[in-house]
Amino acid sequence: MDLHLRLAHWIRTHPRTIDVCLVLAILLLFVLPFAADGVPGYTLIVGVSMAVTVPLVWRRSRVVLSAGLVAGVSVLQLITGIEPVPAQFVILITLYTLAAHGPRWAGVGGLGLAVAGAAIGLVRYGDMIGLGPGQPVLTTVPLFLILLFLVESLVLLAWTLGDLSRSRRLAYRALEDRTRRLEVERQQERDLAAADERSHIAREMHDIVAHSLSVIITQADGARYASAQTPELAVRTLGTIAETGRGSLREMRRLLGVLRGDETASTRPLPTLDDVDSLVQSVRRSGVHVACRRTGSPRGDLPPGAELTAYRVIQESLTNVLRHAGAATTAEVVLDHGPRGLGITVDDDGRGAAADPATAGARQGIRGMTERVRLYDGSVAAAPRSGGGYRVEAFIPYTQA
Repeated sequence: MDLHLRLAHWIRTHPRTIDVCLVLAILLLFVLPFAADGVPGYTLIVGVSMAVTVPLVWRRSRVVLSAGLVAGVSVLQLITGIEPVPAQFVILITLYTLAAHGPRWAGVGGLGLAVAGAAIGLVRYGDMIGLGPGQPVLTTVPLFLILLFLVESLVLLAWTLGDLSRSRRLAYRALEDRTRRLEVERQQERDLAAADERSHIAREMHDIVAHSLSVIITQADGARYASAQTPELAVRTLGTIAETGRGSLREMRRLLGVLRGDETASTRPLPTLDDVDSLVQSVRRSGVHVACRRTGSPRGDLPPGAELTAYRVIQESLTNVLRHAGAATTAEVVLDHGPRGLGITVDDDGRGAAADPATAGARQGIRGMTERVRLYDGSVAAAPRSGGGYRVEAFIPYTQA
């Protein structure tokens, strides 16, 4: 930080120290010499100087009180006829402080009082500067007007500088508040983005791991029972387990590579609706009879993200069939391209409402499906069927042009 910036910061953060130093400097330069020289009437000069100078110590902490003391002493001088002292210029400092730090009514009132006091002071003490009654009118009036203009200009200048300082301080404070609000909003946006990213990662991990593990567990159970009777079937089942595990591992590596920002990570295309048939085939190899039907024709476009969402809905629904529906289950997947969007229905004739609560989990899959579909203004409904089994229905509208 530059020296002048550090100095300005120190001045802003130590106002009382600055004011005390200012009072000491004024007393040292404009009061102490009169006391040291013992000039006639120095006691009165020192007393008046102290009376108008010491209140500057509180000029920013007690603005109106400090200005009132200075104004009271000055008015008392005009009334009693006590001559001005060299330290009387602190009136300009007081007027500046009123305009800069005091309430608006006090600043305006102080300006009016200072303007009137300057004019009255010139009349009251005119003989001290050659404006006495014995002087020629042609000389006195122009000189009086010139002095009045100069004095009132100093008064207006002090007040104007104070008002400018006030405006600058308020603008600086507004900028600080705005910067603080922006920092808070930026932190909130980062927190929201992090929370959204965590939810996204959780959905991806669940979809990848849950489906693959469900297939592996189902195939492993089948291989265990088939190994005693039909070893060839067990070998094929173990091959399916290995293939599913490798595919899951590839997906996991791809996801972790993206999270690490690894530019060399796999960037193969994400699943779309065209990959539903492969998904159905993998579930069929696990022993579940799955049929897939497509009805209607697309009347609009689904963005790639929406197609991935539709794929994940079907994947999660079939995973739940593998996990909860029971043995010898039949499932059907229906993709209906309607006039407003894509409808997805996954039915099975498994246990439905009678599914084992211990294996039902925390409904993380249904929650993840709902979050995904809502991103595209869609809806999801999942519930047991009245005649047995379970049904998942989802709707994803087409992209509006």
